[in-house]
Amino acid sequence: MKHLLDRRLLWVGGKGGVGKTSVAAALSVLAARRGRRVLVISTDPAHSLGDVFDRPLGDEPRRVLPNLDAMEIDPDAEVDAHLKRVTDQMRRFAAPEMMSELERQMRTARQSPGTQEAALLERLARLVTTEDEAHDSIIFDTAPTGHTLRLLTLPETMAAWTDGLLSHNRKSEELGKVLKHLTPKGGRDVSTPFDDPQEDALSDLEGRTRDIAQTLLDRRRLFHRARRLIADPDVSAFLFVMTPERLPILETARAVQALEDAEIAVAGTVVNRVIPEDAEGEFLQRRRHQEATYLQRIDQELKHLERPRLPWLSTDIQGLDVLDTLADELESAGF
Repeated sequence: MKHLLDRRLLWVGGKGGVGKTSVAAALSVLAARRGRRVLVISTDPAHSLGDVFDRPLGDEPRRVLPNLDAMEIDPDAEVDAHLKRVTDQMRRFAAPEMMSELERQMRTARQSPGTQEAALLERLARLVTTEDEAHDSIIFDTAPTGHTLRLLTLPETMAAWTDGLLSHNRKSEELGKVLKHLTPKGGRDVSTPFDDPQEDALSDLEGRTRDIAQTLLDRRRLFHRARRLIADPDVSAFLFVMTPERLPILETARAVQALEDAEIAVAGTVVNRVIPEDAEGEFLQRRRHQEATYLQRIDQELKHLERPRLPWLSTDIQGLDVLDTLADELESAGF
């Protein structure tokens, strides 16, 4: 874990409620202490990063400490911006009489499954691939595990989908050329009062085809670049946060396997909220006995990963003072 914070991209995820936002925030504080210029970003629709820092955050970076900026991506705003970009592009290709129907379809798409994820993915891909001279590291506080896995593996799917569209587009264009040669007159070579003799009847269609193809190619390149960076262990790594309980262990083990299958580097798992040795009381003693069983299971199932432990703190994680304490614990754990 020693050099984890030297990476350009760090993704912190896990099952909801295990403390991943607190860990992401504390890691950003620790990295900033060491002189890294850090941007920590919440991509979880149920934002709590601002609560952890105890200050309001928005869709643009806000300075919370020297060397440290924080922001919360607004998924609804991303959907609106995404659909506006699509509508503006389609306005160039669609006939004016089709625009009202197109806009209706865009309003319907806003509520469609996957729209928010697609918009968020595009924003993340741009954040990952843009040269950001203001920050050395970007730490992502991601949504719960299943959502995050889709976000990280979707670039390949989207790129394949785009390739399919381009292939279909090329076949359609070639078929059009064949049909043109098979029907040389086709009704278009007959002059009418409505024809412009200076106009090539196919030039507008070919221009649109080129524009659409270029748009698809640009998106494919964006997703490919993002995927390459995410998969580069020298640039990017994923850190899971879990607690020593049954469900977080099961979900983390599945998520680690899924990411490793996708060739995305998993740096380790932080075992959060371990009961301190000096905690007293019969109730805590019973909990510690059960916890020991789960800790042993974590060591067995995730033995190929580093598994630093963080103690269960006596207060909620809110405000810079407590984040400093958690950053100290992370440093003691080997970060």
